[in-house]
Amino acid sequence: MTNLERVRKALSPVRRKRIAARAAQLVAEEMTLQELRQARKLTQVRMAKALGITQDGVSRLEKRSDLLLSTLRKTVEALGGRLSLVAEFPDRGPVVLSGITDESAEIKHAGRKRAHVRHRQVA
Repeated sequence: MTNLERVRKALSPVRRKRIAARAAQLVAEEMTLQELRQARKLTQVRMAKALGITQDGVSRLEKRSDLLLSTLRKTVEALGGRLSLVAEFPDRGPVVLSGITDESAEIKHAGRKRAHVRHRQVA
């Protein structure tokens, strides 16, 4: 018998049931973009129209492991949701980061970047 099996056996049936329910909840909360789209009962074609890209583009987007936050935000919004970003630390509770997924903050940043590029071109 492994250590984990001994620990599980030592728990009360009520505690084991609570742990199993929480584990199921955590598994249900974690989804890929494809699983999320399917759970929202949307096709890749409908997502493509909402995002202004092709169906193939949605397929590629769902397979990517690294996305810009702006792309992820647009995708979540096309699914009918709102993106928030949470930082988790071992020594404190979760912190919701503000301004990171805000479109106006990204537009300001992009504007500064373009101004910087224009300045370099003039010089």
